[in-house]
Amino acid sequence: MMETMHRVYLMIVCIKNTNVALPLILLLLVQSDAFSSRSTTSVPVNGAVNGAVNDGRFPLHASRTALRSSYSATDLLYQDQQGALARRAAIEEELLGRNSKPLKSPKAKKVPVKRGSGFGAGKQDNRTPAQRYAEQQAKVVKKDGVLRIDNALSEELCDRLRIHVLRQEELAAEETAKDVSVSTEYYGVENRRKNRCDLLLSLIPADDDTGGDDRNIIPDVLQQILGAGGTLRSLYETLVTNEGEFYEFATVITHPGSDRQQVHPDLPHRQEAPLYVIFLALQDVTTEMGPTTFLLGTHTSEERAKFDDHGRKDEQLKTANSRLALLNKGDAVLFDARTLHCGNANEEEGGATRAMFNFSFRNPKEVGSLGYCGSMRPGYVGRLTLGDIGDILADYSPGDQNDMLFERYGNGLVNA
Repeated sequence: MMETMHRVYLMIVCIKNTNVALPLILLLLVQSDAFSSRSTTSVPVNGAVNGAVNDGRFPLHASRTALRSSYSATDLLYQDQQGALARRAAIEEELLGRNSKPLKSPKAKKVPVKRGSGFGAGKQDNRTPAQRYAEQQAKVVKKDGVLRIDNALSEELCDRLRIHVLRQEELAAEETAKDVSVSTEYYGVENRRKNRCDLLLSLIPADDDTGGDDRNIIPDVLQQILGAGGTLRSLYETLVTNEGEFYEFATVITHPGSDRQQVHPDLPHRQEAPLYVIFLALQDVTTEMGPTTFLLGTHTSEERAKFDDHGRKDEQLKTANSRLALLNKGDAVLFDARTLHCGNANEEEGGATRAMFNFSFRNPKEVGSLGYCGSMRPGYVGRLTLGDIGDILADYSPGDQNDMLFERYGNGLVNA
């Protein structure tokens, strides 16, 4: 009992003192018996989930799913913690100052095609124009950690997907109001933020999706971006190969009044890029809507060392080469998950609901636990690769009435 009370006291002191590192606060939250009430969902490594079987290609995902926990704490403690985070976020915003410029897409360079004729001419380049362009894009990602991609999704599909995900947000709120213990099946890492959530998506239509176009929206979107000839297909093949694991599938939604985030990476540092993440704008994103700020070149071990050093962190932010993702509808940002970034505040006045389609693929070179469970319904964890998605979409065309392409994977819910 005394040990528990001591942890609670230390936790309150840490939260009151904004100079104390957040990892220590979180450690105390996890360790405290008084404030730690875990409700974990576990997916059998080779067991049945919604009638389908995990094929064992990603054996460490039992531990990944176990990371998806919920903590219960007093409202007062939680509000105090959020206040401390908001104060630190305001300091960081001031440090970044006016250095942020709009993120722009790189100019495409024409790559000459190698012709394999004559003695010593070398090997012929049989790559498609999309594959050659993807190699250029990948070089930008390796250098900056961030890449803007214009017109990744058509405006028509953006409009349909936005209507769909906002409807799913309403349904998720209804389901979690009935039983709060299932909230981690509907929401990702931003589960409790004010006016902000990571809404975990289903690959198949919900039972109440009776609208014609709505039932096909997910396969229509995935076909345009990840199907054969998709706008993002060649780039992802270049970065992660067809063996890259489908790691996240969600929509980040912020409403007016959502707070600015602290600058952060998405996971502990790894030698290789562990995840390549997409944020795709389902509407135009203005400054007042809280666009994401990216700090170019901060995906390296040297930059992470600065960020983790309390004595050097503020100077790093003050001199950062930061970019604002002021995107048009259908534009996307692909980034290395090690890159420092933060969402800005969605203003009460002038702001509007911002929906960003969010998914990622894992680099197969990085094995073992990433220390980050990602935003994906637990029933999908470890079950699909980029190649699998391409195979499923191979015979699909927009307008097809087959809305159950991913039926064998179910809705991704385990306990809900």
